[in-house]
Amino acid sequence: MDEHDYVIAGAGPAGCVLAYRLAAQGHSVCVLEAGPSDTSPYIRMPAGFMKTYDDPALTWRFTYRGTPNTYDRDVPFVQGRTLGGSSALNGTIYSRGQACDYDHWASLGNPGWDYASVLPYFRRNECFMGEGDDAYRGREGRLLTDVIQRRNAVCDAFIQAALETGSPPNPDYNGRSQTGTCYAQATVYKGRRCSAAHAYLHPARRQFGVRVLTHALVRRIVFEGGRAAGVEYLPGGRGEPRTVRARLCTIVSTGTINTVKLLQLSGIGPAERLQELGIPVVADLPGVGENLNDHYAARVVARARPGVDTVNGRGRGPALLGEIAAWLLGRPSILGMSVVSAYAFCKLAEDSPANDFTVTFTPASFKEGMTRKLDDFPGVTVGAWIMRPRSRGFVRVQSGDIHAAPIVQPNHLDAEHDRMVMVAALKRVSAIVKSKAMAHIVDRQIFPREPCESDAERLEFVRRHGLTTYHYAGTARMGPESDRQAVVDPRLCVRNVPGLRVVDASVMPTVPSGNTNAATLMIAEKAADMILADHAR
Repeated sequence: MDEHDYVIAGAGPAGCVLAYRLAAQGHSVCVLEAGPSDTSPYIRMPAGFMKTYDDPALTWRFTYRGTPNTYDRDVPFVQGRTLGGSSALNGTIYSRGQACDYDHWASLGNPGWDYASVLPYFRRNECFMGEGDDAYRGREGRLLTDVIQRRNAVCDAFIQAALETGSPPNPDYNGRSQTGTCYAQATVYKGRRCSAAHAYLHPARRQFGVRVLTHALVRRIVFEGGRAAGVEYLPGGRGEPRTVRARLCTIVSTGTINTVKLLQLSGIGPAERLQELGIPVVADLPGVGENLNDHYAARVVARARPGVDTVNGRGRGPALLGEIAAWLLGRPSILGMSVVSAYAFCKLAEDSPANDFTVTFTPASFKEGMTRKLDDFPGVTVGAWIMRPRSRGFVRVQSGDIHAAPIVQPNHLDAEHDRMVMVAALKRVSAIVKSKAMAHIVDRQIFPREPCESDAERLEFVRRHGLTTYHYAGTARMGPESDRQAVVDPRLCVRNVPGLRVVDASVMPTVPSGNTNAATLMIAEKAADMILADHAR
């Protein structure tokens, strides 16, 4: 029988960290990944996300259903489907969020998840190359992170514009305070992406003999005597089912959407709905699939003045050949760029207790506010997204078929608070685009064609053209026993299902005020310690 101490479903960021940490303590570990190995040359190239995004072999393709708040637009949503998961395909941004995010988790009945408790795990996983306070930054971790190296006058102008419109300077938004404007930080070193697979999983295979099964679609959790005892998977996605047995623990790390799908197909979820679908109920947990969080964003595009150096002009012809050569030599290049070059983390008011929205800047113009299709002329993109959304959605399977896509409904802009924050954020974006500091950069705004003059026009634009930031979280949230919607306890054990844990972004009670990759890696580092401690006892 194929048997290991730990069986991990999913080789995304959390699964990679767990595999390394558990195997490093002498345990046998098997990781199953539905997608292929991460051998595509576009994965190590940060700008390659513009190619991998459209590759169905490397991505899970979902569509979330629109609501009246977003004019019933069906919007594609993509997650990584390869070793490293979304960390192999994302925009490479490294952003932890705010201390208050994690203090809030603890206040909801999750001891040990306050900022002071999780900071050591953020520091453990990173090897930060930039300047920063070592009380907050890690220097010896496995994940290579740095402040982006490609800088130019266009990005400098944005930072000056942010200062001009009220944002203070802040050289390290992952340090003592997030507030302010600065260049972005990314999981990139010398132009190469550092995914969770490169940082953790590949070393775990080489050093500790971790077994990795690719093209292995996990279709259900296997139970013996009421205890999770491993997983059943389909080789190649459709072959004859096989089983991998877990002696100590089965861990689900398949991401915010697919974790819900796997749990529900295994009989863990709202009993009434599972029964309607003919799925035998193992544990009635009504919170499985609820509490879906996401950051919602809108982007403004401006055409640059003649002669302004933006990515658009360097992305074709002889200039592109020069950028390729620079990237191959490990020098700053557009191929080593992250999706965002600079930030301004902002509050609604000076006395706000925490930042409310983020303004992002990219020295390139993208078609119709998108993030992966360059215009044919030079331009810049200034975007904004709400950091602490109150709208909540859900994920639900539609049948017992592992190949059927689940319903994904984030309910963007459902909360009045979210609409208000997005309108305020768009005002700040407009002020930056029109600022004195940007006057020598911006020729005219082209998307939307006419600048929004009223709050009603801003809300209309946000509703009609806003998009997901791909920061889904919360669908198997942690919480105390008194919380009926909590799926896992603060030690990430699935309620009423011995031998089963969930470790990925789905356990977050609320999405942090940053990109979810950093927080997911932190969760996995902390989970590894908890798992090892529990089993040692």
